[in-house]
Amino acid sequence: MAVVKINAIEVDPERGPELEKRFAARASEVEKMPGFLGFELLRPTEGETRYFVYTRWASEEDFQAWVKSSAFTRGHAQASADKGAEKPVAHGSSVLGFDVVLSVEAAAGAESTAPGA
Repeated sequence: MAVVKINAIEVDPERGPELEKRFAARASEVEKMPGFLGFELLRPTEGETRYFVYTRWASEEDFQAWVKSSAFTRGHAQASADKGAEKPVAHGSSVLGFDVVLSVEAAAGAESTAPGA
């Protein structure tokens, strides 16, 4: 079954829009990776300040291939450059990993209440 990786990114609230813009600009990079199943960028609410990047991969090997890829390196070069800036977008992150043991999708024909649906 798939693996999930969650990157918890510490972001000052005023820098959130910039982080969202950067992720939107780079989405096409990860979409092309073998074994990539999907990702969601989660904006913090209810007192949380960290953004969460939830990704699903067919295997741990596929995720590791992404981390070692030139696309990953290019995308994270901006974050490294930010560290020398007066106000970087992110000031910390940690990756959490999980094996998916159960996954439930909406039943066929079920109505969606998601925004934009």
